[in-house]
Amino acid sequence: MATEATTDDGSDAPDAYDALLDRARRWNTVGSAAGVLGWDQQVMMPEGGTPARSKQLSTLSSIRHDMLTDDETADLLAALEDADLTDEQAAAVREIRREHRRAAAVPVGLVEEISETGSEALQAWEQAKADDDFETFAPYLRKHVELKREYAEHIDPDRDPYEVLFEEYEPCLSIERAEAILTELREALVPMIDAIRESDRDLAVDTFDGAYPTDAQEALARDALEYLGYDFDRGRLDVSSHPFTSGNQFDCRVTTRFDESDPLGAIGSTIHEFGHAQYNLGLPKEHWATPLGEARDLSVHESQSRLWENHVGRSRAFWEQFLPMMTDRFPDAADATVEDAYEAANQVYEDNLIRVEADELTYHLHIVARFEIERDLIRGDLAVEDVPEVWNDKYEQYLGIRPETDAEGCLQDIHWSHGNFGYFPTYSLGSVMAAQLYDAADAAIDDLEGSIADGDFDPLRDWLATNVHAHGSRYETNELVERATGEAFSADAFLAYVDEKYGELYDL
Repeated sequence: MATEATTDDGSDAPDAYDALLDRARRWNTVGSAAGVLGWDQQVMMPEGGTPARSKQLSTLSSIRHDMLTDDETADLLAALEDADLTDEQAAAVREIRREHRRAAAVPVGLVEEISETGSEALQAWEQAKADDDFETFAPYLRKHVELKREYAEHIDPDRDPYEVLFEEYEPCLSIERAEAILTELREALVPMIDAIRESDRDLAVDTFDGAYPTDAQEALARDALEYLGYDFDRGRLDVSSHPFTSGNQFDCRVTTRFDESDPLGAIGSTIHEFGHAQYNLGLPKEHWATPLGEARDLSVHESQSRLWENHVGRSRAFWEQFLPMMTDRFPDAADATVEDAYEAANQVYEDNLIRVEADELTYHLHIVARFEIERDLIRGDLAVEDVPEVWNDKYEQYLGIRPETDAEGCLQDIHWSHGNFGYFPTYSLGSVMAAQLYDAADAAIDDLEGSIADGDFDPLRDWLATNVHAHGSRYETNELVERATGEAFSADAFLAYVDEKYGELYDL
């Protein structure tokens, strides 16, 4: 409790702590309101709403920035510098101090300009992707790169700007650790994928070939969410050009998208977003809008979505009960067996160009390509106008395929329209973390696979809620993983998992 906090001279310090937490609630509430507007822009807003929406979001962004960086916040943090705080209080102050220091270094005008550019760039990206016209988006990407370089320079002019931006999304793991894990994955997965492509094993990859109407797919996506335990009283399902999750422990919404020739893609993306939503909805309600009620950054967030998507949704056990639900919606697939569905869901594609439709292995080479391109853009080693060609070259080098259009190449992701440079590595970091967490859950839960096969997800949801969600941002990433699994964060569990799984599937 706040009344336990004292300063170094023994005087009570609850007022400073309570006042700081109250201010954090206020600026995080402003940020939450901006999140609803952002969700609306991607899901519900009419096309003509962008000029007003960009101003609305930039205004909220500047208000939040002002509250976070003003003298009162600085004075409260100074008053608590040497205070005798409880562990929870110290964690909350640590997180607020980190955010304050970064924000205080950046002029509010730059914050507004980045926000406004993001709103305009989003509309430009959507149009450019629809028209397969990179030149439409290029000026906005160029402006984002310039603004984000300036942003990084304000925070720390003596460090690699990409490293500074990476810390926006993963402040607790170093860029060196991220690069090391990406390198470890690339070195392990490239030869594994080559061996798979040379394998004589024929999987049932055509199990769900055919046409699957969008309305029936949407009904199945809703079935999947209900089956897994999504709380529709605190959420909703919608459609967007790029699936995403937005919200908090009281209101967390998911979106997905549909391709009539690929029902597994919609199932996978829906389960992925369920994992994100389950994390948000599981955060402590009593700590809403404070660090103790906020998710622990994007690597951990991605671990939750990838755990549900891959370790649950791609498992044989999951398809025991879900396949009949699918064939109820699509009677033409009635002849499919659980093994057929399992093999179709885990095939390694020869020619997949789209990250969000990628299989579990080649997915990481999609991430490596994006990581290298955005890193070089921010460092000034790559010009914006060269992005399409470099993108295509990297895909040919890493994946053995070359995009024929920018829409299926460098325009496929939404992240750069938001100016989110440094985000992509967290996808692979999260996948690695998911394997480690799932291993720990499997060891702790009696017959976890049997529970999943029975459609009982309570044991896994409860384990994740206790070991991950309930802590908010109390622990930094490494400590959170070690507390949950008993081991330091590493790629060992992931590499063992894919080696066993795909070795069996493809007789490696």
